[in-house]
Amino acid sequence: MGNYPKAFSSHEKALEIRQQSRPTNHPDLAQSYNNIGVVHSTIGNYQKALSYFEKALEVQQQSLASNHPDLADSYNNIGAVHSKIGNYQKALSSHEKALGIQQQSLPPNHPDLAQSYNHIGIVHYKIGNYQKALSYYGKALEVQQQLLPSNHPDLASSYNNIGAVHQDMGDYPKAFSYYGKALEIRQQSLPSNHPDLASSYSNIGLVHNDMGDYPEALSLHEKVLEILPQSLPSNHPDLAQSYNNIGLVHENMGIYSKARTFYERAIQIAQQSLSSNHPKLQMLRNNLERVKNK
Repeated sequence: MGNYPKAFSSHEKALEIRQQSRPTNHPDLAQSYNNIGVVHSTIGNYQKALSYFEKALEVQQQSLASNHPDLADSYNNIGAVHSKIGNYQKALSSHEKALGIQQQSLPPNHPDLAQSYNHIGIVHYKIGNYQKALSYYGKALEVQQQLLPSNHPDLASSYNNIGAVHQDMGDYPKAFSYYGKALEIRQQSLPSNHPDLASSYSNIGLVHNDMGDYPEALSLHEKVLEILPQSLPSNHPDLAQSYNNIGLVHENMGIYSKARTFYERAIQIAQQSLSSNHPKLQMLRNNLERVKNK
């Protein structure tokens, strides 16, 4: 697992020093709040992350020009958390504010713009606006291809996002193609236990599942379950998703007792990190309900 206690400790020390030596609305304090928020978000403490990101934004609004790029970073951080906890309209509003600021203050091929395009694409994808999602992901990819080396992890994220839309639209060859590009980059540029690598295996596994190739799907999802506990805390929602994915394959194979076991484990984990009315938790409960009497 990543060394999150150490990260907290160093960011909190930095915040303490800054609080003693700078006025309460100094931009350096906002940077510390954002740093602590990022660690909370990474380990799935979304409410705490939101609280720190909002503190950062408050400080920046007092001390920086309204179109300063740092404000855009805070809006994107806030939007990303809202997206993760299922507040999609709030997420969209935050990301659009970020993009508006960046369009005023940055050149059109700046990497931060690509990041905002991706964020907005993700929310549209989650609410089922697939064409809009593809449009924003395409804009992000265009900017990144102008700026970044061909094996940069940010390109992998964009390929991955585009693959997910094609998968949900049922275009499996295109999904495989984009997921394959993402995996290739991640294998070259990331350590073997990185969560993004697990995400690539998981996505390719889901396409195999959709196509009825269950042994291959199972093999990939089991690989994910080997990686994630090394890099994420035991109550992280991505782990819940991983157990759910294995449950889905067993359900499709008609092995309902195994499917039940994996769905129950997924719910157990998700309840620790997601609110009781989160759409993902509801989806997990529906899956368990479906196999309970089979």
